[in-house]
Amino acid sequence: MPTQSSPQQVSWLDANQRVMVAEFARLKQRLGDAGDAQALEEAAQSALAAMPSPAAIDVLADFFGLSAFERDVLLLCAGVEMDARLATLCENASPEPRRPGATFGLALATLAQPHWSALAPASPLRRWRLLELDDAAGLTRAPLRIDERVLHHLAGVSYLDPRLRSLMRPVTPSAFIAGAHRGVCDDVAAALEAATASPALWLTGDDANGQVDVAADVAARLGLVLHVLQADDIPTASAETDALSTLWERETFMLGGTLLVSAGADPLPPAAIRFIERLHSLVFIGAAQPQPLERAAVRLRVDKPDPAEQKRLWQQALGDGAAHLDGALDAIAGQFRLSARTIQAEGASLARALATSDHPGSAMWSACRSIGRSKLDELAQRIDSVADWNDLILPEPQMAALRQIGAHVRNRLKVHVDWGFADKGQRGLGITALFAGESGTGKTMAAEVLAHELQLDLYRIDLSALVSKYIGETEKNLSRVFAAAEDIGAILLFDEADALFGKRSEVKDSHDRYANIEVSYLLQRMESYRGLAILTTNLKAALDPAFQRRIRFVVHFPFPDAAMRKAIWRQAFPARTPCGAIDFDKLARLGVSGGGIRNMAINAAFQAAELNEPVSMAHLLQSAHHEASKRDRPFSDAETKGWT
Repeated sequence: MPTQSSPQQVSWLDANQRVMVAEFARLKQRLGDAGDAQALEEAAQSALAAMPSPAAIDVLADFFGLSAFERDVLLLCAGVEMDARLATLCENASPEPRRPGATFGLALATLAQPHWSALAPASPLRRWRLLELDDAAGLTRAPLRIDERVLHHLAGVSYLDPRLRSLMRPVTPSAFIAGAHRGVCDDVAAALEAATASPALWLTGDDANGQVDVAADVAARLGLVLHVLQADDIPTASAETDALSTLWERETFMLGGTLLVSAGADPLPPAAIRFIERLHSLVFIGAAQPQPLERAAVRLRVDKPDPAEQKRLWQQALGDGAAHLDGALDAIAGQFRLSARTIQAEGASLARALATSDHPGSAMWSACRSIGRSKLDELAQRIDSVADWNDLILPEPQMAALRQIGAHVRNRLKVHVDWGFADKGQRGLGITALFAGESGTGKTMAAEVLAHELQLDLYRIDLSALVSKYIGETEKNLSRVFAAAEDIGAILLFDEADALFGKRSEVKDSHDRYANIEVSYLLQRMESYRGLAILTTNLKAALDPAFQRRIRFVVHFPFPDAAMRKAIWRQAFPARTPCGAIDFDKLARLGVSGGGIRNMAINAAFQAAELNEPVSMAHLLQSAHHEASKRDRPFSDAETKGWT
């Protein structure tokens, strides 16, 4: 059936309307209206023959396998809605006076070639919900009513069933698509040509938007309209799943559509699998990994574009604006993992902003950082990183190791792609660092310094929010964190990582088994993570040895000696803080970590502010005793001698 506004469509609509009028006239004669039956039959056939393409009623009858009697029953119910005279004749012919509409008993008595099975539950009229039947009044006496969506289709009006609109959204193909994804489209088309039945097409990988692009492109090649259904929106009740599958299968014919069931990074829920199994039409499935299905399936992978492809897409999206970046696109494409749809959506606004920016490279880098923040903000705590190298007091070997970590992050694209290391395999391309040392020795600050230098977001992982007592939930939560972090190139900080990355234990019960599965999953996911992940621990020995093998950098944060403590004390007070005579040599004699020094400096500053005085050794003495009381280890008189 034509679906565009064109002379052919107008001609078809007019001709289809004449067919309906002729069919209704034929039915009215059978119900007692005046007219020659043979002449009316010939007129109906003539109207059908004049159609530029088959009439809606014939295409529908052929698709659903309606008998001649079932076809006339459907037309009779449509005529009751569209032809006032036919509605009156049905009402007058009813055995019960003034009962409006058609009944099955009336159809059996007046229409040609009647058969009882026309309204059996498995018949096309009821199986596909073409008619609605109120069987409370009995099968033959119950009013029959044509489904509104079917009625409009017979009249030549095409639209998505309103019952599906809240669940499904139409998607048009995009010209802005990654080159590798076009190759996947060709593979899908070839698989469909070789298939003997409509398969389920798994589009797996980490690019949910790319999966939509591929499905929309293939659908357009087939002359179909793609609709996307989120897997979590599929009802769990079996009856509702049946109704949804029936309505959608009907739409594949009436609308000329195909469906993408999208699960994103999560596995398909059981209700979605049941729904897909009940479909007989072509269906795309977008998910991170495939799952077993009873129906025939084809599996293809759709991942986010590689750095070289992302650079090309950015150049296409930015147009002339790309010239303002002065080579910054290489670093941007290497650090962030964005889909083609995201790049297209951001490109136009960024191009305008870059044209007026004094530092376009930095402006675009900041924009890319913010694109995917919302996803990760829901899963982890973002830390505003303001500390720089001058704020970090560590021995030179540790400082050199931290600078080396930064160098690895900056040069990943050159080493992995330009120098070919990624060709050897995708695992182990991420950067994992272990910061080990006592509490307060600067592990978190070092992570902040790296994030500040690299201009990347730093997210602290809240283990209490991720670890779940329910089987599989911990892995699912961590998968979401890693996926969202890879998109924006974020640095992940696992504080007190021994709680999550601890040694696997001997399996004594099911709890041990699933706990070990979680650790094994983390081993695999950490190895494939493409960004920088920092683990901090006070108990290095508690970490699983398999993790230590996968860690590229291990930085030990020592307890500060006297010289380091003196340097930390000197940096503890901002330049604007009014200070009196402070003896940093005496302060350095206290055996406290950098974190303890910061706490004492802040407490002393508040005491001085309350008294409207400069910070003095007297304030620091009170602050030191307060800090010592928290750990039940008071300072000796020798340690604080001569402070006041």
